[in-house]
Amino acid sequence: MLSVSGLRGVVGASLTPEVVVRYVCAAAAWMASEANKAAPTVIVARDGRASGAMVRELVIGALVASGCEVIDLGIATTPTTGVMVLEHGAQGAIIITASHNPQQWNGLKLLTAQGHAPGAQEAAQVIEAFHAGEARLAAHDRLIESDYDDAADLTHVDRVLEAVAEVVPLDAIRHRKFRVLVDSVNASGAVPARMLLESLGCEETLINDNSDPAQAGIFPHAPEPTAEHLKDLASRAAAGAFDVAFAQDPDADRLAILDERGAYIGEEYTLALGAWAVLESMSDAERTRSVLAANLSTSRMIDDVAGWYGARVERTAVGEANLVERMFAIESPIGGEGNGGVVWPRVVPIRDSVSAMALTLALMARTGESVSQLVARIPRYAMIKEKLEIKPGMADRALQATRELFAGEAGARVTDTDGVRVDLAAPDGGQQWIHVRASNTEPILRLIAEAPTRELAQGLIERVRVALG
Repeated sequence: MLSVSGLRGVVGASLTPEVVVRYVCAAAAWMASEANKAAPTVIVARDGRASGAMVRELVIGALVASGCEVIDLGIATTPTTGVMVLEHGAQGAIIITASHNPQQWNGLKLLTAQGHAPGAQEAAQVIEAFHAGEARLAAHDRLIESDYDDAADLTHVDRVLEAVAEVVPLDAIRHRKFRVLVDSVNASGAVPARMLLESLGCEETLINDNSDPAQAGIFPHAPEPTAEHLKDLASRAAAGAFDVAFAQDPDADRLAILDERGAYIGEEYTLALGAWAVLESMSDAERTRSVLAANLSTSRMIDDVAGWYGARVERTAVGEANLVERMFAIESPIGGEGNGGVVWPRVVPIRDSVSAMALTLALMARTGESVSQLVARIPRYAMIKEKLEIKPGMADRALQATRELFAGEAGARVTDTDGVRVDLAAPDGGQQWIHVRASNTEPILRLIAEAPTRELAQGLIERVRVALG
């Protein structure tokens, strides 16, 4: 799959050595052109999954063959890689990851010289170069040996600590001695998570932290940090008297949170809590002129939190690149997606689970409240997310059917900048919405609905299902 999110495929099937090398050569040519530099500096990292070591050899070899100067981080998170692009003044990065996709998948994610994902136009240029087989291969005397940087995690965590100290004094967090449980799914997030928690004086317990050589890179459960995949973490959290539990995805750009009772609060709350922490630390003047950003599939909770402080929220198309592009344009202090992805530009313009952990702990320290108490203060909505396998022509038909379904309905507002989202009044008051769109990362159609009650949200889903036949 080729999209604004990069390249993903199944190892040994669609993700072949030829595909990897061809994509890397196209990306290297694009970076060289963008930087107007024959030998661009490119950061390389991988998320830790078992197939990553093989793909890494192909990636580094193709970059060296393209005349690039390569700085290898080894196993490192996506946000860590973004930090190191900025630290080294690199022209871009390639991260070997399939994010939350299952074990058999792997892929390549690109970052620009600004340390964030390429926009839609930039991604399209790379895809066009890939299809054209474009490559700029260096002569034998222009090949540059790759280098290794083992300080990436420390550099990332230092930036997070520096930023969170502006939200609440670090000693206020250390004084609480939070007991924290973390599931890093045997991937890249374990090391920076441990570093952060130790620096904040927490009593940390890490599971699935990639420390067992026999299990390194093998996901102990499906890697997407959803409630159904975190039942073991919930049991451990409930039995262990922890203040909070965190779950990362393989490249650690997403974070799910469980409260002190081991209850999965939902990925949507990660952004709401992070935004709350940042806005709470601002002056009144800063708050009222702040514009937060979230994509069209993100819960209204972020709007409620922003409203407490006189701030507002702008909505973007789904996709981190779309979100970050808008955040730069409006100078947003924080934004993100409802999948547990928090973008805090003060640290790095990428979704970052390490920043999200720090902001959650900062809010707990600042308010003196538990996670469940914080959650209780945020207006609650019911959100249902469903997936349908895409068949040829289904996506376009689904979008048209959704438009027709709600056409003429009183008060319905249709947004079609990314699939089709329909906002309308709920029968008993309040607002409800449904968003129908094709995924950028999987061959599926996503149906997401939110309403004051689960019954209303499910009703929206079922109306669309019936319309799709």
